[in-house]
Amino acid sequence: MTLLVGALLGAGLLLCASPWLWPPRAQAEKPAGRGRLRRLLDESGHARTATRTLVVVMLACALTGASLVWLITTLPVLALLAALAAASAPVFYLRGRRLRLRKARRQVWPDVCDLLVAAIRVGLSLPDAVASLAESAPPAVRPAFAVFARDLRATGRFETSLDRLKETLADPIADRIVETLRMARQVGGMELTGVLRALSGSVRADAALRGEVEARQSWIRGAAVLGSIAPWVILALLAMRPEGREAYASAAGVTVILVGAAVSVVAYRIMLRIGRLPEPERWFG
Repeated sequence: MTLLVGALLGAGLLLCASPWLWPPRAQAEKPAGRGRLRRLLDESGHARTATRTLVVVMLACALTGASLVWLITTLPVLALLAALAAASAPVFYLRGRRLRLRKARRQVWPDVCDLLVAAIRVGLSLPDAVASLAESAPPAVRPAFAVFARDLRATGRFETSLDRLKETLADPIADRIVETLRMARQVGGMELTGVLRALSGSVRADAALRGEVEARQSWIRGAAVLGSIAPWVILALLAMRPEGREAYASAAGVTVILVGAAVSVVAYRIMLRIGRLPEPERWFG
């Protein structure tokens, strides 16, 4: 009896610890970095670009940057730092494009909600109302709704077409609209137009407030970029002279460069965090 109780206790403890001892295969084998790159490509409007292509571009930029700096200064530490900076340039570009797309789309979502309300009030069914946006939606989001309309005609499955629309738009506010439509389709009710009107009003108010705050804090990003680049331009000019190259090639010079790089990165991130507004998270994205 003691052995049986001990075996049951051990089996219970093993089952409690199993999520940490044996994670699901899909999560264990999926690289975290690749998932972030894939999501960044989707949200920046490059959903058709493969992650492998982005990695190749980053490597090419790193090689080009390192080669140019090596030819100018012949300092290995500067070439290494240039490679790291050039490799991160495509990521910064995609992040900036994602922010620009979100800002542009933030202005059109209230119009999308109003068009949905108008289509529902004239008697269209919910799938037909969403599909009608392929012709009436603002140009910035019209292609995504055109894909939804084609999927709906081909499959007749509203839920699956909504999932495809959500992946194509890859936007937090679009997620809220899609999940609202999904819930209305599943549970029914007469409050969909009211919910969409309330969502439209909240999005308009949020866009106006964000626009005012971003306009006042735009100088912070410019100051962060200028403060990070200016010292390295001066360093490159100094390293082009023979005496400067010899000074920075020594152990003390390498230490100064590495410490300066660390300080520049930390200061740049602090400045961006001070001037950055929190972005809404995606729903089930």
